[in-house]
Amino acid sequence: MKRSEVYFSTVQVPLDFLMILLAATSAYFLRDLPIFEGYVSKVFNLNFVDYIWFVAYLAPFCLLIFALEGLYTMRVTRRFWPEFYRVGKATGLALIILIIVIFLNREWFSSRFVILFGWGFSVLYIAGARLIVQRVQKWLLTTREIGVHRVLLIGNNEKINRMKRLFARNKSLGYKVVDQIEVASVSLIKDIRLEKGVDEIIVGDTSLTDEELEKLFDYCQINNITYKHLPTSMQTSRVSMSVFYGEPMIEYQHTPLDGWGKVLKRIFDIVAGSILTLIASPIMLIVAILIKIEDGSGPIIYKNKRIGENGEKFFVYKFRYMQWKYCITKENPDMEEAILFEKKLIEERNVRKGGVLYKIKDDPRRMKIGAFIERFSLDELPQFFNVLRGDMSLVGPRPHQEREVEQYAEYHRRLLTIKPGVTGMAQVSGRSDLAFEDEYRLDVFYIENWNLLLDIIICLKTASALVKRRKNMK
Repeated sequence: MKRSEVYFSTVQVPLDFLMILLAATSAYFLRDLPIFEGYVSKVFNLNFVDYIWFVAYLAPFCLLIFALEGLYTMRVTRRFWPEFYRVGKATGLALIILIIVIFLNREWFSSRFVILFGWGFSVLYIAGARLIVQRVQKWLLTTREIGVHRVLLIGNNEKINRMKRLFARNKSLGYKVVDQIEVASVSLIKDIRLEKGVDEIIVGDTSLTDEELEKLFDYCQINNITYKHLPTSMQTSRVSMSVFYGEPMIEYQHTPLDGWGKVLKRIFDIVAGSILTLIASPIMLIVAILIKIEDGSGPIIYKNKRIGENGEKFFVYKFRYMQWKYCITKENPDMEEAILFEKKLIEERNVRKGGVLYKIKDDPRRMKIGAFIERFSLDELPQFFNVLRGDMSLVGPRPHQEREVEQYAEYHRRLLTIKPGVTGMAQVSGRSDLAFEDEYRLDVFYIENWNLLLDIIICLKTASALVKRRKNMK
């Protein structure tokens, strides 16, 4: 930790103590305002001095809870809203303890008004004070470079170079790259440290031998340098540790969706899918009527063959948003012309150049109602029936066409190890504006870190993501 971080971390403790006293004082005097007359218990008769001494005795226990919650890790790179949540969580725990103590000893006081408002003011005051401290730290960081961590990068690949660009682009992260070398030479690192100073070393070279890594790690430990390592994709997977006949063993786990996780996810799909289908039924009826009115020559529901779990083929149900003569399906008598026209559009209007997937900007094949329903993803509502059938899940990687899957690299096939979803991590993080590799990384994160709460959060975020404008739309 930098000296400035130690200073701000030390200052934060008495500042939190003062904010607790200020919150208690605010609640004490607020109860006397005329607006609250009739809502405040008259049983409370503790004088202010005794009351403040009581709070002063209680405050250190609150600070201890803050410490246990990690609220005194004072890196300037911390984000405000997660910290606000942790402050609320810690003060909430302190509130529960206070209520229990007062219940056991009613001789102190039992004003619910003072307790609840004291808690509310504590959250606001402590979070507000921390926001001010954070702003001062960032100002010193960006204008005076006070608290900047000097970083040495080891390696020369896309991961480490991307990290270098990130540090250069975003000064508020608190990192300054002093040098980048390709070999983990301790003698070279010593020279760089003497000339420029080094606080952290980030290793992105996966070809280093165990001996080289051990020497480098020992050097960092001896010289109080933070050692960090950019792992490979396999090294970031879920792992479990065990001892097998005296030998430590690491087992790489594919996904929590194995076993009971899969059962729980299926139950969620059936329950939530049924509810969403009922809610969306009036909208689907209206869309179906409008499609039939505009272009009655083709079906309302368009079945598109996709690749699902374990490479199995299935039909995705969608509202047809294209004119029937442009739909690529065997039922269309003009399918050959439709295929040729699509290839031309991909060459001229594809907004996903160089990737596995394609997306046509301002697609001229759409109907008028088709442009609207695609804009708000209403064309995908029939996929709730895919969910109920078991072909898809509400949340998961998007199902791709066979010709797209044929262009997968071998590692991309990991996307086929679980059921595809109506929505997913990629859809709430950029929808079709994301590059395929970014979409892949998000989906792999989902596969490795699945839990039911994550599914619920993604479903809730999907609604807001639908109204955001996409690059491929007018």
